[in-house]
Amino acid sequence: MLKHQLHILQLGDIELESSFLVQYRNCGEKTVVATNGVLIMGNPEGPILVDTGYRNPEIMQRLGMTAKPKEGQGIEPQLALYGLTMDDIALIVHTHLHIDHAGRDDAFPMTTPVVVNRRELEIAAAGGAVYPPEDVKHLIDRFHTPGALRVLDLEHSGPVHIAPGIKCERAGGHTEGSMNILVETEDGTAVIAGDVIYDVQNQVLDPFQESRYAEPQVTGNRGVSMAEEKGAIKRALESGTWLIPGHDQPARVEWGFVTGRLEGATIPGPYTSVKPVTTPGWWGNGV
Repeated sequence: MLKHQLHILQLGDIELESSFLVQYRNCGEKTVVATNGVLIMGNPEGPILVDTGYRNPEIMQRLGMTAKPKEGQGIEPQLALYGLTMDDIALIVHTHLHIDHAGRDDAFPMTTPVVVNRRELEIAAAGGAVYPPEDVKHLIDRFHTPGALRVLDLEHSGPVHIAPGIKCERAGGHTEGSMNILVETEDGTAVIAGDVIYDVQNQVLDPFQESRYAEPQVTGNRGVSMAEEKGAIKRALESGTWLIPGHDQPARVEWGFVTGRLEGATIPGPYTSVKPVTTPGWWGNGV
């Protein structure tokens, strides 16, 4: 098994309405969230980057949000923490193509392939403020540049390997074309889930206004049905031992339940044990 390490990158905080993250929660109240990228190290392909963040702070105003990047956040300084520059990245992979996930692709050479799900690119090309034309036009340029873009058809192919020990699967939530990236580690599979889950605490551990057993709460921002998003959350929880959301601290998962939260910025790594509001019968029995 490959000894991948996944480093969580801080690409720039965002202030937005709380109910955008968790449906109906604290409507009208503002909250600040991280924007996570993921740097995958230890692959024979070379360093692999998942998501690139937003293009600039001003662009988030198009959605009525406020970018609040802190010193040291952003793709360049975050890569520098690991002794890397943009030219060192072997492959870029996108969970989806929203404004805060695919905004810096044009800062990378055309010789660095970008991996997207075809359905997500189709939706992005159809427009909407969440898919800025500046970002989409660059991806279309890559589409017509030999070797610059790899397009997956996950709805028809099923999971596809993009590098040894790393595969993509259709997520089924957030957007029609979203995908999860599954990475083998010495401590099980890490699932990079993008925005299928925004808030681990209020969607999974203690789901806001949800009384049913082990039932997740949905987000306030989805391009699929409520049932599809719930199914996507459940799929992500069943797909590995680590769950990496796009805007929250990663979680440790056992048998489909969140049992811990990552303490640092590297997976595998230490975690703090947590207990969901609804716990299965095996909890605490050494399973």
